[in-house]
Parts: sequence; C-alpha cells; structure tokens
Amino acid sequence: MTGLTFAVGGILTATGVIAYVASDASSLTALIPAALGVLILIAAFISRAPKARRHALHAALAIALLGIAGTAMNVMKLGELFAGTAERPNAVIASTVTFVVLLVFLGAGIASFVRARRYRAAQDPANAPA
Repeated sequence: MTGLTFAVGGILTATGVIAYVASDASSLTALIPAALGVLILIAAFISRAPKARRHALHAALAIALLGIAGTAMNVMKLGELFAGTAERPNAVIASTVTFVVLLVFLGAGIASFVRARRYRAAQDPANAPA
C-alpha cells in the first residue's frame, strides 16, 4: 500500500503541474491536484516507519476522500467538455484525472484495510470484530 501511495502522490503532483502549465500559469487552482499529491506523498514517506504506517495511510485515504469530494463538481461538467461548451476545459480534465486516481486509491486502500483486519482476526480470534 505504501508503494501505491507514492505512485498516487506522484501522479497527482504531475497532474497539477501539467494543469498549471497548460493554463499558462494563470490559475493557482490548477495546482490543487499537486497540493493533494504532495500531502499524499508526505503520508507515504511517514508510512515507511512501521509504527506510523497505519495512521499515515489512514491520513492519505482521508486526503483522498476530501479530494474526491472537492473535484466532484468539475467532474459533473464532463458533458460540457464533450459538447465543447466547458468554461474551463483544463480544469474539468485535471479534476477528472484527480477524481479517478483518488477513487481507485480509496477503493484499494479500503480493500487493503479490510484484508489486514481479517488477517489479524484469523491470527487471534479473540480480537475478531463483533
């Protein structure tokens, strides 16, 4: 999961930088994916410490959830993008890439935590969830 977290952070950082350059550096909001990516990268670096892994990965997934919520509005404008009427097409594209990457990351993270919990419960039935 740590490797995936590094990959997601890198993809989002690159997406933000590309969106910023594509907007002719005229919109700081184009860097939002990069900001999310940097925060997720920080969590990935912290997760390399075994004692901090679970907390850091939970933090990365919380950031992903906030990012999904924040980009959903622009993702709803995909129809306008395809119709050629989108007011800010670069923002719609960057938001959609961010949304999809974060959604996949969140799904993988939840699946990983469920597997880990089941594994721990199988190792020690006294700690099994109710």
